[in-house]
Amino acid sequence: MTAPLLSEGKPDYTALDLPAPPPGRPYVISNMVASVDGKVVVEGTERGLGSPTDQRLMRELRTLADIVLNGAGTLRASGASSRIGDTALEDLRDSRGKARTPTAAVLSASGDLPLDRAFFTADDFTAVVYLSDRAPAERRAAIAATGRPVYDLPAGDEASAMLRHMREALGAEVVLVEGGPSLNGLLVERDLLDELFLTVGPVIVGGDHPLTAVENGTAPSIAGLRRLTLRSAAANPETGELYLRYAIEH
Repeated sequence: MTAPLLSEGKPDYTALDLPAPPPGRPYVISNMVASVDGKVVVEGTERGLGSPTDQRLMRELRTLADIVLNGAGTLRASGASSRIGDTALEDLRDSRGKARTPTAAVLSASGDLPLDRAFFTADDFTAVVYLSDRAPAERRAAIAATGRPVYDLPAGDEASAMLRHMREALGAEVVLVEGGPSLNGLLVERDLLDELFLTVGPVIVGGDHPLTAVENGTAPSIAGLRRLTLRSAAANPETGELYLRYAIEH
């Protein structure tokens, strides 16, 4: 018997059985939190939109991932790591033959990254940097000096080349994208995102221009709409949140 499409309470993301990766790249999922009016930042970050339960679900999704990926803007605004911070969840990864903590990764076109952040200074998780070959050489040298591996990507094909390297060189089967909207937009535009996990928090942000979950800088059109299939939905009366899982049609 299949699970009901709509449930009540917190789903268990650790029990998800994700599809096998497609040829030449990992299976790519994105996790975002948004307000009821679709905004994903308040005062520059996602803080205030989700509850501790939403944060728990983020950690549960990390148990499935080989790599946790962020864009440069998210790293600058909020920091980025792949820490799970829960011994039981780390033990679960261990029992599944995975490293106790996923590898963290960041994608940057310019190399403008805050090198004093934990992403570069911490020693409790591994991290890699993917850098467009259009980035200035001095920025690449400064990043490499932190000790984090830097992989150069061909300009204009960064996303595809990055995922190909993750699959072929790093052996990654599942990549979890945690931000931001521009990276989501790039992956959707290149047809490289497979699923979107979206928490809708019971708040209204308002304003004219706050970011939404997917941004690509192009004018939307009816013809360009991307279709999604709802795989599951859970309503949590305690937090007022909705937890939605969508497959993106290719």
